[in-house]
Amino acid sequence: MRLWDKGFSTDKKIDHFTVGNDRELDLHLAKYDVIASKAHAKMLGKIGLLSSDETSDLVDTLNEIGKSVDSGDFTIEDSFEDMHSKIEFLLTEKLGDTGKKIHTARSRNDQVLVAMHLYLKDELSEIKSQTKALFDLLMDLAEEHKAVLLPGYTHLQIAMPSSFGLWFSAYAESLIDDLFFINAAYKVTDQNPLGSAAGYGSSFPIDRSFTTKEMGFETMKYNVVAAQMGRGKVEKATAFGMANIAATLSKMAMDICLYMSQNFDFISFPDELTTGSSIMPHKKNPDVFELVRGKCNKLQAVPNQLTLVINNLPSGYHRDLQLVKEIIVPAIQDMKACLEILTFSLKEIRVNQNILEDPKYDYLFSVDTLNELVQNGMPFRDAYKKMGQEINEGNFTPKRDISHSHEGSLGNLCLDEIRAKMQELD
Repeated sequence: MRLWDKGFSTDKKIDHFTVGNDRELDLHLAKYDVIASKAHAKMLGKIGLLSSDETSDLVDTLNEIGKSVDSGDFTIEDSFEDMHSKIEFLLTEKLGDTGKKIHTARSRNDQVLVAMHLYLKDELSEIKSQTKALFDLLMDLAEEHKAVLLPGYTHLQIAMPSSFGLWFSAYAESLIDDLFFINAAYKVTDQNPLGSAAGYGSSFPIDRSFTTKEMGFETMKYNVVAAQMGRGKVEKATAFGMANIAATLSKMAMDICLYMSQNFDFISFPDELTTGSSIMPHKKNPDVFELVRGKCNKLQAVPNQLTLVINNLPSGYHRDLQLVKEIIVPAIQDMKACLEILTFSLKEIRVNQNILEDPKYDYLFSVDTLNELVQNGMPFRDAYKKMGQEINEGNFTPKRDISHSHEGSLGNLCLDEIRAKMQELD
């Protein structure tokens, strides 16, 4: 069944090429097409295009279809082009002519638009929730290990003292920045495009304010052409939000891979969270974190992928826009999987308590030793030269009883302030 069927069929090769993997992807969206269809049916009843009995029958049947979607029993066979045609078929199969009326005053264009908006709203909320869970874990780890020092690096050279409190809470606070982008993406998606039809509205006296409220949108995308122009744009906004989280996770995964190596030996994980080698029995590989790094690097390319699909399209609908679905849906699944596995794994992290006892880290304390000379009255440049000379001559004695007290330093992590900043995002 095809919603545009005019009594003739297309070549099978054309059909296969144009449908692509829409049937598989639409299983993620079918729930939302049902929600939108119920709102649309109620609106048609409100304006008198459906009788109260027809409206009730359509809503009841759509509820049944929704249950089959939730249970995993809903399928889209090859004889159907997409979720829209399958759902309309089921309505018509049960309700006859009443089922055929569901498509009144809408197009498949605004059907997929509103389903995508609803889907992205839910997924962005889930991504935000998962990100907050990771944030909470990182903050707990920062509190637990705040007194444990580790080397800080610049240019991958030993630089200054850091701490696990700084390291964990640095990534936690970075996630707050990332959620600003997620919130912005949510704002873009929280606009109802239903009623834009094929992109130029409808001659039926539809009530778009009704469907906006019925589906829980904050507002509607008022201009019908602007609504259609949003196809690809909402996906791109979502992709930018995910790309920011992905950048944070990728960087942390890289740190973890370095810190797990024998050359660093800062952290470890239980054997069950690592993998082995087919020929080297001693290996405990950080495959999970390498895959997080790789998947998150791929996620950072998604905004560019979407840009290349939609960048030079004129206004109105074009079949190119079908391709954004196959980019954004798998990307969302990867984003959630990376957040889930990082949260799962980091609960088991083991921290080396005695990293800085190794003499090779003595130079970490050169700046603190220099600063003490300055505090005792020596000009900074003179103190700097004195430290440099002592280091070159092998006479440097590190000052290990360091004291960092300003906001955000290893002695004053401001964990409560960071938590408060996250709470303000709500």
